[in-house]
Amino acid sequence: MKEKASAQERYRLALAKGPSAKIIKATGRNLEQFQVSVNVAPTANATFELVYEELLKRQLGKYELMLKVQPQQLVKHLQIDIHIFEPQGISSLDTEIAFMTKDLADALTTTQNKTKAHIVFKPSLAQQQKEPGKLDTILDGNFIVHYDVNRTAVAGDIQIENGYFVHHFAPRELPLLPKNVVFVIDKSGSMAGRKIKKTKEALLKVLDDLKPEDHFSLVAFSGRVTQWKPVLLQASEEHLESAKTFLSNTQALGATNINEAILLAVRMLDESDSRKQLPSGSVSMVILLTDGDPTEGETKLQKIQENVKATVAGRYHLYCLGFGFDVNYAFLEKLALDNGGVARRIYEDSDADLQLQDFYQEVANPLLTMVEFQYPDNAVELLTQDSFRVFFKGSELVVAGKLTPQAPDLLSAQVRGQSNTQNINFQTEVNVVNKEKVFEDSEYISHSFMERLWAYLTIQQLLEKAVSASGTAQQSLKGRALDLSLNFSFVTPLTCMVVNQPNDQGQRQLAMKSMETVSDQGELKMEQPMRPGRTKFRRRKIISQEPDELRSMLAPLEDVSPGTSTPLSAGITTPPIPVPLEESLKSMERAPHFILSLFLRKKQKEILCVDVKGSPFRPLSLISDPVQGIEVKGHYKDFLDTFSWLQVSYKTPEVQVYVNQDSIIVIRGRGQHEKSTSYQWQKTFSLGFSGLKIITENRALRLIAPKKVTIGLVSLSHLIPGLHLFLQNTVHFSEKVSGILGQFYRHLYCNSLEDDKMTLTTMGKTYTITRKPMLDFQNGERSNPMPTLLCWSLEQSL
Repeated sequence: MKEKASAQERYRLALAKGPSAKIIKATGRNLEQFQVSVNVAPTANATFELVYEELLKRQLGKYELMLKVQPQQLVKHLQIDIHIFEPQGISSLDTEIAFMTKDLADALTTTQNKTKAHIVFKPSLAQQQKEPGKLDTILDGNFIVHYDVNRTAVAGDIQIENGYFVHHFAPRELPLLPKNVVFVIDKSGSMAGRKIKKTKEALLKVLDDLKPEDHFSLVAFSGRVTQWKPVLLQASEEHLESAKTFLSNTQALGATNINEAILLAVRMLDESDSRKQLPSGSVSMVILLTDGDPTEGETKLQKIQENVKATVAGRYHLYCLGFGFDVNYAFLEKLALDNGGVARRIYEDSDADLQLQDFYQEVANPLLTMVEFQYPDNAVELLTQDSFRVFFKGSELVVAGKLTPQAPDLLSAQVRGQSNTQNINFQTEVNVVNKEKVFEDSEYISHSFMERLWAYLTIQQLLEKAVSASGTAQQSLKGRALDLSLNFSFVTPLTCMVVNQPNDQGQRQLAMKSMETVSDQGELKMEQPMRPGRTKFRRRKIISQEPDELRSMLAPLEDVSPGTSTPLSAGITTPPIPVPLEESLKSMERAPHFILSLFLRKKQKEILCVDVKGSPFRPLSLISDPVQGIEVKGHYKDFLDTFSWLQVSYKTPEVQVYVNQDSIIVIRGRGQHEKSTSYQWQKTFSLGFSGLKIITENRALRLIAPKKVTIGLVSLSHLIPGLHLFLQNTVHFSEKVSGILGQFYRHLYCNSLEDDKMTLTTMGKTYTITRKPMLDFQNGERSNPMPTLLCWSLEQSL
């Protein structure tokens, strides 16, 4: 385990010497993935053993253990054993298996007694097969175990091992506190389509879950901020129906004024409180949902954070939900942590509405406020966080610490809190020796587990405090977190793991976490793992106010990607040629947003590479062909110079394909008959419909239909990650085709200016295009480095 800065510098030096060094890191939903590669001789056996530790977090009344079962092949001997040991006693236990079928039922067995459980999943080869005689496996998805423990001690359970203790607190049968909540909803243009639809669906269900004693209101914002009512109202049936009508009529259009929206929500809470309309002892909160950066009103991130913190003044809780990966998550995280809340990313998958509902359920039922843990001064030291502003039903508060050498044989603890307007005091006392005996069996716990759990919580809380701190205080917090990370060998945002391959098979590899950070000036820094032939990049967004719109510009610091030195003919792909680092840094070949097959001079087939530039507020119409029954839309993010999503819609068959950087969603039918299925880019799959075939391989998806244009969608994970599109068989476009890309297939005229430059005229617009080499992504990530093609390049301003 090394400090990230020093390890990266070693890696940079190793990379300059040869191409074999690499950093291994991938993240996704419920996934932190590291890859290590070794060479295995023919017919030899290799055993891979992974050991890791995870703190199971109690949410909605249960602990969850998730295993990803994705062997991608039939496995002769496949077995999952899950052993659970809980000294308090197991109160509930169930499994949720995404790929479970009737044929797999007898492959799963569960045995359980008071404190222990054993789950075994052992499918035979025949049970793993999708179809008899086929090699495709049915095992592809999440294997989830949910369980909870008995909670007889109202003051919680204390576990002790090797001089350290962990106190778990989740009292039962407390009355719910009423809550006051303002939902602040982003309705800017970037929320159009699936995002606003899923948001409405989720909030309609959330409104139904409000209790009669709760008070609520709605704020919707784009460039302008609108409110359902000027104050919070009780969740009566009449008020809920009125709020649902307001929500249903909300349309996504315009810019993003986050600052004014949050400040208005806080003023509404203030106004309702000053009128004595809110119940005494209630919990007040603002829940913000947004998908982008502020572009209207106050746009400096640091200034927004200062405004909100000063206005909230520690009286309310602010929860920030970031929709997708275009959002500045680091900005939202600091905004939430500064104001007694948390931030959460909502993934742009088909279940986005369920993610929103699940988060709301986590904060929907407050039980206690101003919770404090107290222990004898001479008994404990090095405590983790021991005071909490609010405790919610179904969650758990965890405090860890070290026992002092002079600690008594009996460790006492008090937990104090407020329920409504009453002070509540919970007390417990445990025998230290007896508690340590519980974990003497090494079968269920590794030595020093409690100490490592203490370190894990401490590091996590130090990093959270560092988000809200600045200057020397922030550096001090990070320094303490770094020391603990190195001492206990944790991969954190400050460290990375150096992986040495056995028998000198290759150079060192690094595994690290990616980070999103915001500087003191409010600029977003994307610090990502470095890859061969690529330098770490930092882009800065500058926002200036113009009379009618906001435009975003990028500093001229671009990503550098590998290139080739062989001249190419137009439209011809070359085999990949590895390039030394020094040469690749000089190369400027890059992957364009779009690759179009055209017929230009004398009906000669040419390749047009199109890039868009600008800052649109709404999704772009790329292609619309009413005769073909095809429509293609996309949302461009100028800050990252890529598309955050692309969507292809077919009239016949009635199919939509929606993609973002992480996933592919295929939607069949409309309205009540709509069905959607989500897939991952790294999978190879084929789908067949009447008149349409979808093939995905190497992160490239092709939509193939007879006598129709072939549309390709590609998600690149290396080089500069992003979404791309290509078109083939374009002779099938009709004369009524339109759109940013469709216009190039209607009455196109060209005029040569010189050997490598000419003009294109279509639909009254003239463009100058230049011949240059660019990376050819049409086969996805089949080869690395990526081949190049010589094409006509066009940059189109939006």
